[in-house]
Order: sequence, then structure tokens, then C-alpha cells
Amino acid sequence: MVELTIDGIKVDAPEGSMVIQAAHDAGVYVPHFCYHKKLSIAANCRMCLVDVEKAPKPLPACATPVTNGMVVRTRSEKAVAAQKSVMEFLLINHPLDCPVCDQGGECQLQDLAVGYGGSESRYKEEKRVVAAKSMGPLISTEAMQRCIHCTRCVRTGEEIAGVQEVGMLNRGEHAEITTFVGRAVESELSGNMIDVCPVGALLSKPFRFNARTWELARRRSVSPHDSVGANLVLQAKMDKVLRVVPFENEEVNECWISDRDRFSYEGLYTEDRLTRPMVRGDDGQWREASWNDAMQTIVAGMNAVREKFGADQLGCIGSATSTTEELALLARLGRALGTENVDFRLRQTDARLDGALAGVPWLGMPLTALNELDRVLVVGSFLRKDHPLMAQRLRQAVKRGAQVSFIDSAADNPLFNAIAGRMTVAPSQLANSLAQVLVAVAKAKETAVPAGLEGVQVSAEAQLIADSLASGERVAILLGNMAVNSDQASVIAANANAIAQASGATLGFLTAGGNTVGGYLANAVPGKGGLTAEQMLAQTLRAYLVLNVEPALDSDLGERAVETLKSATFSVALTSYRSAAEQWADVMLPVSPFTETSGTFVNAEGRVQSFKGAAAPVGDTRPAWKVLRVLGNLFQLDGFDDETSESVRDSVMAAGVESRLSNQINLAAGVLPAGSGLERVADVPIYRSDALVRRSAPLQETPASAAPTARMAAATLAQLGLSDGDLVKVRSSQGEVSLSAQLDDTVALNSVRVATAFSETAALGSAFGQLTVERA
Repeated sequence: MVELTIDGIKVDAPEGSMVIQAAHDAGVYVPHFCYHKKLSIAANCRMCLVDVEKAPKPLPACATPVTNGMVVRTRSEKAVAAQKSVMEFLLINHPLDCPVCDQGGECQLQDLAVGYGGSESRYKEEKRVVAAKSMGPLISTEAMQRCIHCTRCVRTGEEIAGVQEVGMLNRGEHAEITTFVGRAVESELSGNMIDVCPVGALLSKPFRFNARTWELARRRSVSPHDSVGANLVLQAKMDKVLRVVPFENEEVNECWISDRDRFSYEGLYTEDRLTRPMVRGDDGQWREASWNDAMQTIVAGMNAVREKFGADQLGCIGSATSTTEELALLARLGRALGTENVDFRLRQTDARLDGALAGVPWLGMPLTALNELDRVLVVGSFLRKDHPLMAQRLRQAVKRGAQVSFIDSAADNPLFNAIAGRMTVAPSQLANSLAQVLVAVAKAKETAVPAGLEGVQVSAEAQLIADSLASGERVAILLGNMAVNSDQASVIAANANAIAQASGATLGFLTAGGNTVGGYLANAVPGKGGLTAEQMLAQTLRAYLVLNVEPALDSDLGERAVETLKSATFSVALTSYRSAAEQWADVMLPVSPFTETSGTFVNAEGRVQSFKGAAAPVGDTRPAWKVLRVLGNLFQLDGFDDETSESVRDSVMAAGVESRLSNQINLAAGVLPAGSGLERVADVPIYRSDALVRRSAPLQETPASAAPTARMAAATLAQLGLSDGDLVKVRSSQGEVSLSAQLDDTVALNSVRVATAFSETAALGSAFGQLTVERA
């Protein structure tokens, strides 16, 4: 630590830190534009010039390291004169757009111009004009003449998102921020460029001209879309959410959010929104009903099934984007009615995994620990798309020297500086690839090879990964969504657990959706003799109660799930969207999305985060937890007396959280028979992950939501006698679809990557299994 004086205040600061950081720690504000605490130093705006004793001229506080005995004055005549001069230069070409600028009211330049700008400019020359650039459907660049060339957007893309999609051309007053020729900004973290822009040059395209900042009411919330549980600020006008921005929480999302979190609100008010209870008549036609009539219909229908066929013919299905309170009451209702058929894990296919888990699967560490790891193995994950903010944390770890390896079926670029090792194999080989790494680690640590793995041959790629893991001190094995959803998930988890034990690593589950850990804590999983969601939708039960699910796109079974629900005697949907259920339900109840209800999400690290609704319910919509509670009352069941969502939450958390979290796997490591034929590799594209995101028009216009294709490596295409662009028929055991073949050498050999969560591919059903591909 070094000691310096800033505006008469004695300050201790770490050696190598900058004056602006020391000043902020001491509570002294230094005006700035280009400096950002999470980005590298650029020092190109010069607004932070300060007076340093014995220095012949003012120095930029953001680029001047602290030294022992340094004396800094931020408000001296010399410093203020320099700051005012810089402001004058910044305003030479800046248009007087404040009355029509969306940034007005929250603009750094506007705020600082009040204190450091003149009442008029000495420059009479014409102001420059900068043509708008196309950055895609999310970012507006219609007013790039406002840009002050701070390069925050450039550094955010390069350092946080990991890809340089924007840069600066030319020099002097001809300099301008632009994209690569003919390219839009496609990063899943691109919206953060809007946040860091200190002026109104980069704006949210969906929000543009919708409201002024002072008209917006603000409410904190939590993202339901992935297991980070990013903290959000929902901004509403006239009870309608119009914008979403990050709430800074260093332990969760820092000051960033993904574009999925930021723009999904655009799906809230679509024409598809269900606003009234609906009951299907005997003639098959939908009719609006009162809440009382609809609820009585449900009670009568469910009781009829229980009496005639037994309670074990009831199925209760939730989703990982439902709140803990909703899932707890769904499970409570199901069990009170006499069924253990309760589940929320719609894409999980290996029922044996439940028996192997000793507790609630979780990340195994705080989110902040991801930044500090020095060796990581990520298994079965489309990391950037499934967990963009976790990928960002690992990206920072790699910059500090961490080695990250991958075992996957599609070698997507994680946008890291380097990858230590990678095995890209067919889905049926994920468990066996882990077995190879396990044997190599055991030999490196000079421990016994686990029984049954003595004959495993270690490939060069597996050896590379094992050497990396064996050389680390802070090591983690992270299982992604694809690994957990695999039909081999139990063996994959067992092998990963054995590697973790052999290498002294921490085993972690990245977990799907915003509330997987909360779902387990709420006990919304099958009890003894109960069926999983996959089993419930594969074999027809007589009655279903389905919460926040769009079966054709959310279930691993796709269209088969819809057919199963249609053939049931009685099906009830608690949903926010009519099209999610009108094909199969007998009763549809309009329930609130996360923006219109109170609730709790528990993220992957086990952090319990509660929130309130930010906007009024649309039409006759009701919070799902209240609907389930009232249903319990109408069935005349005990245990449905909660008056608040907090009461439901407290009942779930009463047994504690940390004591129930465990990644211990009660299953020995093993190998599996090699698969044959072509295997499906199915990713859930980032903007197709849940019903709300799928209805956000701007997100559906991005390349990440492009129509699915059959992606294959060049060798696989040649083996099938196909060429890039050919129209092909892809068949599974469940159905067939016609798609365009696409050359993609990141896909494992003998595999076909076909995205799920699209209506175009729902007929194929399961994300795992064999496919046949032939020219159409």
C-alpha cells in the first residue's frame, strides 16, 4: 500500500492502482467519461485531468499510478480549468439533442456539462454528421454524431463479451465508431454497450422514443432465464414494463446482464398473451369464463379422474423458470391430491440421475469463485449461450492465466484467449471421454485406476486435459445442461465426480433455467414411485396440471408431449400465453410472468433472491402461487392457508438451504457401449430457452434465432454424399423434418446438430438418439 493525499484527505491505495481509483475509494468524485472500473484504461477523453504536485501540467487521473507521498488536487484552479477546456472540446461537435435524446436525464455528458461546460461555444464551424451504422435489432446508432470517442463500447465488446465487433476508424474529428463491413453486433452481451455509453450515441432500439427516464417507475427484480439469477431493474410506465437494465451486484452479475435478460420483456405484451380464463366446451370451442367457473371446472375434472382412475393418474408439471413459491405449491397440491408425479425438469431424460444424487445439485461454489479458478473442465455445455455471464467470469479467469478445457459434442467458440484442451465427441461418448480423463488423472496422481476402467485407452486429447487438471490448485469440473439432460447423465455425473475426487477438484452443476435449485428445494421432483416429466409425457396419464410450460418447445419430447396431453382425459394449463396450451388443454388459466408477481429464485450457487412485481397484471391475470393456493382451498385440502408469497417461501427455506446442497454422486464410475450411426446434437438456442424469450420480437430477429439447419462436419457430409446447402430429410424414431444441410466442422463426427425449441424441429422429439439423414 502507498499513502497519498487527495484534496487534503490521507488515502492508502494499493501499489499500481490509479489516482482515480484511490479518489473514488476516498469518496472524492473525479469527472470522467472513458474510465470504467471493469474495463482497461484508455485515457482518451481527458476529462479526469487533475493537478498533481510537482507535475508541470495536469495529469489524467485514470492513467496516473499512485506513488508514495503524492499530493493530488481535483478541484484546484489548475485542475478545474483543464477539465473545463476538455469539456469545451468535447462539445464542439456534440449536437444539442437533449430534448429528444433518450439518454436525457441519465446522461454523464449532460450532467458534467452543467458543472464544467460554458453557456455558449466559441466554435462557430459546422458540426460533423455521422451516418448511422446497422448494429442489428437491439442497438440503435441513429445518432452517432453524439459519440465522444470514449471507446467504452469497443472495450466492452473486446474485454467482456470477448469479441471485437465494433472499433474506431479514422483520426481527429473524422474518427467514428463502426462495425465490421456488412456485419451486425451479434454478441449475447451486446446490450451492455448501451449501458456503458456515457452519451446518447448507442441506445436500446426496442426502447427508443418510448419514454423519458424520469417518467419510469423502477423496481428491482431477478432474471428467470438462466441460473446466474442476474439482478435487474425493471422500469415501467403506466404499469407496463418498457425497459430492463442491470442492478449492480458484484457477487452475482457484477454490472452486466445478457441480452436475453435485457430484451425478453418485449415478449410480455404480445397479442398471444392470455388475459382471461378459458374453458373448452363440448364442441371443442374455447369460451371465456369467470375465475370461479374455471376453477370449479378444474376441481370437478380432477376429482372425476381421481375417483375413476386413481390419484396416480394425475401428473403435475412445472418449469425451471417458475418461482420457488409456485413450484412448492404445485408439489404440495399434487401430493395432497395423492400423486407423486411431480417434476419441473422438462429436458432431463435419465431417471437414474435422481438415485445417484445425494442432495440438491448446485454450482458447488460461489459465482465469484469462477473468477479465481486456475483449472476448469466444462462438460456438455454450450457455455456462452446457456450461461453467458458464467462464461464472462471464466473469460476473465483465462486472462489471468486459468486453463479451461472442454468435453462436448459441438466445439462452439467460448471466446477465451486460449483453450487448454478439447474433446469433441458424439453425445454417446461423453461418459467414455470422461473415463479416459479419469484414468489419465489417476495415473498422474499415482492412484489406483477405478475398477472397471482398467482397459480404457487414453487419447492424446484426454491426456492433455488430465495434465491440465492435475497441475492446478483451484480446480473445478462443471457439468452443463447437455450433460445433465443426456440419457447417460448418471454415468457422466459419476465419472465427473470421480475425476473431481482424484484431482482434488470441485464438482459443479451449471443448472438450467433461473430456478433449478429452487425447484429441488421446493421438492417439486418425483417422490417414491413417482414419474419424471419425461415419463409423464411419454406415457399418457388421465389428468395433467401444467405450469408455465410450452410442451412442444420446452419438453424433450417435442410434439409427442403435445399428443400425450391431448389424449389425456383432462388437462389444465396455467400459462401466460394462449398458443402455449390451446392445442391440448381443457382449461387455460392466465397467470403472471415474473414481472407481475412476487416470488423467489434460487440461483446455481444457492443464493435465495426474492422480488416483487413491477407492473400491474394484464387483464384478468393472477399470480400462479395464488391460483394454486386457491385450488388447494377449493379441493378442501389442508396446508393452503398462506396469505403471502413470503409465507410460502419461508416454509420452503425453513429446513435451510446450504445443508441440502450436495453434489455427491452415489454411483461408481463406468464406461458405456459405443453408439452407432448418426447421433443428434441438440442445442437450445439462447433466445429460444423459454416462452417469454421466444415471444420477444427483437431477440427473434437476431442471427442466434435463425431457422434451424442440419449442421454436420465435412467428413460426415461426404460420408452421406451431401453438400452444404442441400435440402435433407432428417428422421428420428419419433418423426421427420426437412432442413437445409450446413457445413459446420465444430460438430463431432457422425453427429448432426439440429437445434431444439423450434416448431420446425419439434417433430424429431428427443435431443438424444439416432438420426438418419438423406437428400430430400
